[in-house]
Amino acid sequence: MSPSTSDGHTSAVIGPTADKSLVREMAAALALVVTIDVVAVAAFGYLVAPWVEPLLPSGTPSVLVGGVAIVAVTGVFLLVHLRYARLGVLAAVGAKTVSESTHPNLHARITRLAAQFDLRPPELAVVDTDVPNSLAVGGPRASTVVISRGLIDDLSDDELDAVLAHELAHVKNRDATVMTLASVLPALANGEYSTSDSVIPSMSGAHYLIGAIGLFVLYVMATPRLSGTAFGGSSLGEFLLVVGFTLLLGGVLLGLLAAPAVVLTRRLSRRRELVADTAGARATGDPAAMAGAIRALAGEERTRRDLRSTASTLSGLCFLPHGFSTDDEGDEKATIATQTHPSVEDRLENLRTVTATLES
Repeated sequence: MSPSTSDGHTSAVIGPTADKSLVREMAAALALVVTIDVVAVAAFGYLVAPWVEPLLPSGTPSVLVGGVAIVAVTGVFLLVHLRYARLGVLAAVGAKTVSESTHPNLHARITRLAAQFDLRPPELAVVDTDVPNSLAVGGPRASTVVISRGLIDDLSDDELDAVLAHELAHVKNRDATVMTLASVLPALANGEYSTSDSVIPSMSGAHYLIGAIGLFVLYVMATPRLSGTAFGGSSLGEFLLVVGFTLLLGGVLLGLLAAPAVVLTRRLSRRRELVADTAGARATGDPAAMAGAIRALAGEERTRRDLRSTASTLSGLCFLPHGFSTDDEGDEKATIATQTHPSVEDRLENLRTVTATLES
């Protein structure tokens, strides 16, 4: 029989560790996504080559330099995005960090459950919405668990523990970081990322200024290869034509390369949800509570119509795929197709297997 904690809750005998099969699957999926990204970099390096060629010494392979330039830009983008991803997600859902003095019960729960996973207690944030949902961002060193007011109101104590344990399992397995990296290419193709707005929220629209500066720099770089005088009508027309062609072809390539990445990330997303359900159920020693939470929240999900095909990184991190929005016609960046999550039936069947294992 599992030992009990001082507040009467049952705990698992052995704290959950990072799921090895999930780690292997994440590594394989990331390897495939990286391969796709390499192909994308090579393709865009070819497109960028004519822009950098005038700046290079004679005989320098411009395609190689273009590829290196894109790798550098991509690397900086990923580092910045990972650095600010947690802040961006919290801002996107309107989550407010809550202290132990204002929410002592929640902090006591998350501290107790974090010990089961051998994790430092994460920060807690609450979204002021009736929509019941939760998500976790960050990794074992620094993380935030987000829950909605609707989740707190709708679930029993044991069910709330199960959902919190589910989110801590995501933290333990570094799911948020992996899914963020894996979904960069599809999100770019879908227009979900606006780095300037997410990194500097107060500068809404800064990407227009950055784009204008970028076009000016490109024009200066291309001037030696353009006909006519600098800033003349013919050279500007030729420049805009080349830019339009580059963007059109680049958009087509991005869409083609993003398609297989979408398949991989959705498969990985479904897998990680089942693993988090399993780890959460083992941590609390109560698979029935996890099943009850899924049934309760799935009933809320069925009342919604946001079953769009848009793949949103944010909603893909949630306990259920309906996000935190109450508006059926709301922002598509906070919605996601249900293919990113296992069906309710699959999740319940998985928990029945966990129950049988714990009882054997």
